[in-house]
Amino acid sequence: MLRWFRERGCVHCLARDAGVSQATGYRYLHEGIDVLAARAPDLHELLQECHCQWLGHLLLDGTLIETDRVAGTHLNGEGREVDTWYSGKHKAFGANVQFLSAPDITPLWVSDAEPGSTPDITAARIHALPALYKAAADGLPTLTDSGYQGAGIGIHHPFKKPRGSSHQRLHPDTQTYNMLRRGIRALGERTAAELKERWRALNRITLSPCRIGDITRAALVLNQAWK
Repeated sequence: MLRWFRERGCVHCLARDAGVSQATGYRYLHEGIDVLAARAPDLHELLQECHCQWLGHLLLDGTLIETDRVAGTHLNGEGREVDTWYSGKHKAFGANVQFLSAPDITPLWVSDAEPGSTPDITAARIHALPALYKAAADGLPTLTDSGYQGAGIGIHHPFKKPRGSSHQRLHPDTQTYNMLRRGIRALGERTAAELKERWRALNRITLSPCRIGDITRAALVLNQAWK
C-alpha cells in the first residue's frame, strides 16, 4: 500500500516483490484503499472541530486527479457533445476533487470525485457548500479563488471583471481586496500540490476512475498519519 501510494508503482511489480499473484495484489490494494478511505473525516464533524479550535478561516480549492482517457460524453450548456471526464481547464482527463485545508495549509478534508468537466463551483455545491454555509454562520468563513464567484454567503473570493469590460479597470478598493484575498488563499493551492508530491499515486490514477474519490481520501488519511 505505502509503496503504491508513495511511488505510484506497477501493481504487477509490487505483487511480485510481495510474493503474491497480480490478482491478489490488486485485491489487497483495493481492500487497503477501502479501509483507509473509511477513516477519512466527515465534513460536518470536521467543521465542528475546527470551530472548537477557533480557526479564523478555511481554504477551499479544487484539483484535477488525472487518469487515463475515459469513455463517456454528454451535451454541454451550448449543446455540443464533449468528453465527460476531460477538463478543458487542465487539458487532461481526470476527476475534480475539492480540498479543504486549515490556514497553515494542513489538509483537512477531500470530497468525492466528480468528472473532470465539472467546474469547481459545481463540485463544491454538490459536496461542500451546504456545510460551509452553516460554518460561516457560526463564524468560520471559507476563502476560495475567483472560480467560486457567486458561491454564496460566507464564501470569500476575489472579484472578476464583469463580462464585456476587459478594458475597464476594477475600483482600487476592489483591487486591494483581491490582492489581500489572493495572498491568503494562495496557500490553499499548496495543499493539493503537497499531497500529490508526497503521495505520487495522485499524480495519475490508472485504476477505475470510480475509485478516485476513495484513493484521495485514503491518501489524506495516510498524510495525517505521516505527520
